Amino acid sequence: MSSDLVKLTKLFEAGSEADMLGFLNYLTDIYRKYLNAKDNFIYQSFRSPKDFFNLKTLINALKLKTFSSSYHDMKKFIPNEHLQYLLSFQTLYIGISPFSGPSIYNIIPMIELLYGVWFIKGGMYQYAKALERRFKELGGTIQYHSEIKQVVTSGRKVTGIQVNDDTIPVDAAVINADYPYAVENLLSPEAQKIEKMTPKKVNKMEYSMSCLLIYLGVNEQYPQLDLHTIKMASDFKGNVQEIEDGVLPPDPSYYIYNPSKLDDSFAPAGASSLYILVPVGNLQASKISKQRYLEYANQVIDKAQREFDLNDLQSQIVVKEVFTPDQFNSLYNSKFGTAFGLKPTLLQSNYFRPHNKARKIDGLYFAGASSHPGAGVPIVITSGELAAKEVERDFNNE
Repeated sequence: MSSDLVKLTKLFEAGSEADMLGFLNYLTDIYRKYLNAKDNFIYQSFRSPKDFFNLKTLINALKLKTFSSSYHDMKKFIPNEHLQYLLSFQTLYIGISPFSGPSIYNIIPMIELLYGVWFIKGGMYQYAKALERRFKELGGTIQYHSEIKQVVTSGRKVTGIQVNDDTIPVDAAVINADYPYAVENLLSPEAQKIEKMTPKKVNKMEYSMSCLLIYLGVNEQYPQLDLHTIKMASDFKGNVQEIEDGVLPPDPSYYIYNPSKLDDSFAPAGASSLYILVPVGNLQASKISKQRYLEYANQVIDKAQREFDLNDLQSQIVVKEVFTPDQFNSLYNSKFGTAFGLKPTLLQSNYFRPHNKARKIDGLYFAGASSHPGAGVPIVITSGELAAKEVERDFNNE
């Protein structure tokens, strides 16, 4: 795929002119919905029922026409099944099947095409480091290697944070741990009851898929790989069903990231830093051993080697790390080892997703993939921005 309109026209007209016409109609339709969603939902916090259940917001919600699935909606515009899949699979970026995810998530390919995909020199870690620098410039301090054991509350108000064996008095707490983990582990039973969010309720929520990540340092460069390369399964619909069923797909869809194509700081001269991402089921769908994942990772590497003519890829590997759903769970406290937090279903989106400001407890705020507005790097960053604005709203007048 390209964001060049001339190249896109050639790609779609290779199917038929009807495909190109349908593609342009899709862009018009989804851009209109995007403007609505951006102004009325994505960049809006919801504190109380009246913030969502009012005439203006409900009319705008109906205009999104989001009751059909992403794939079904794309099918209305574009006749060619391969192109339908090509433009609807991006819902996997936020952990939901295009065959069941709300059609509003077709804004993802539109945003890629109209606004581009940006690369940060040095990778996403440099973005985290930049946030750290800015936080310190503004007077913030960071305490590393410290376990947050509990957010301490008194009635309906946050009063402190228990860090290691100390309780630090605070006016507010912004939690960016995964929301289900925060409810189950960082709030007392009394606070859970006040917030009306108990572990039993958390367990009934729907959770997104996970990912198998294969990090490779390779003594070779592969000019045939672009920065981003996606290989879709021959039976894409069956592949997505296997993921939801917790089966390791024999013919997986996978994504190869090759940052060395743009940035030589990722690997020594003549070498490459690659990673391969394979969507897989979360730990609720199935429990697969580390050994089985290691075996499967080798199968995926062999498959990529064959399908993209990556000369002797296996023999050129000098560094290999395999990151599994268990590690999402153990390292990031992501419930069921999901890679994207709560599944973004209709009833777990917008007002129905965990709010950036706690519903009942003053001084408690949430940010992250399982909080409003949802998963995916840009949207998670937006979640942090919304949480910050909620804090400002509460404390600026004090």
